[in-house]
Amino acid sequence: MAALGWLTPRRRSATARSVLAGEASAEAARKSSQDVSPDSSDLSDRTDRTDGSEKEPEFPVLGDDRAAAFFDLDNTVMQGAALFHFGRGLYKRKFFETRDLARFAWQQAWFRLAGVEDPEHMQEARDSALSIVKGHRVSELMSIGEEIYDEYMAERIWPGTRALAQAHLDAGQKVWLVTAAPVEIAQVIARRLGLTGALGTVAESVGGVYTGALVGEPLHGPAKAEAVRALAAAEGLDLSRCAAYSDSHNDIPMLSLVGHPYAINPDSKLRKHARQLEWRLRDYRTGRKAAKVGIPAAAGVGAVAGGTAAAIALHRRRR
Repeated sequence: MAALGWLTPRRRSATARSVLAGEASAEAARKSSQDVSPDSSDLSDRTDRTDGSEKEPEFPVLGDDRAAAFFDLDNTVMQGAALFHFGRGLYKRKFFETRDLARFAWQQAWFRLAGVEDPEHMQEARDSALSIVKGHRVSELMSIGEEIYDEYMAERIWPGTRALAQAHLDAGQKVWLVTAAPVEIAQVIARRLGLTGALGTVAESVGGVYTGALVGEPLHGPAKAEAVRALAAAEGLDLSRCAAYSDSHNDIPMLSLVGHPYAINPDSKLRKHARQLEWRLRDYRTGRKAAKVGIPAAAGVGAVAGGTAAAIALHRRRR
C-alpha cells in the first residue's frame, strides 16, 4: 500500500516521478475496476436529485460514454483524511505505538487549524506509513481496510458529494476516486460506495508483500493530473466532457484538465481560484449554501442533504 505524500500546488509541472506515479495508479485502477461492483448496503440512502427550481442544461449528460467523473477523497467525498482514519484502525490493531498516533494527531490538528497541508508533516506521515506496512501482505491490509471503513469512514461520507457521484453513475458514466491515499484503501472505499474504481498512491510489493518503497511518488498535485490523463487515454475518454471535484488548491492541476471542474468544500486558495475562473462551487460543511457559480440541477437536493449533514472536517490523508 502506499502512503501519503504531498507536493506543491499547480505552478509545478509534472516530473518524471509524477508521470510514473500517475501511470502506475491508472494501471492499478483499470485492473481493479473490473472487480468493483456496487455494494447495495452502501447505496441505500441515495437522494432524489431533481430540483425544479434549477433551470440549467442537463448535466451529467445521459449516455455520454466518453465522459467520466473524478472525485478527490479527503474532505471532498469524506469528512477528514482517509490516511488518518486508516492510521487509527492500524493503531487499534497494534501496528504501531502511542507516540506514532500522537504524531498523526498533531499533523491532523495542524491541517484543521491552518487549513493547508504542511509539506513537512505530510512527508513525515508518508514515511511513517511506509515503515508501518513494510513486510505486511497486500491482502492483509486490504482485509483490514474493509473493517476500518466500517469503523471510521462509512458515517463520514458527505451526502451531497455522494449524490453528485451517483448522478454521474445514473447517467451511465464511470466515476473514479483520485487520492493520495494508498490505492488499496481507495479501492475499498470506491467499491463500498458503488463507484467504478480508484486512482491512488501505489506502493511497491514483491510476492504480495510491501517493500516499504513507492512506485514513483505519492499521488498528489501534478501526479493526480498525470493519473487522470493516463486513465482517460486508456479508457478513450474526452477530458473536455469529464468532470472533476476537489476541496484543495493542490488539485488545481487535475481540475484544470477537465471541462467541468468543481470546487467542493474548497480551501481559501481554491475558492479564490474557482471564482476567478467561474468554476462551480459547493460547500457542504455548513447549513448555508456556499456562494455558487452555475451549480447543475443534479446537485440540487443532494446539496441540501450534504449541507445539513455534519460539520467539522475531522482528519486528513494517507497515501
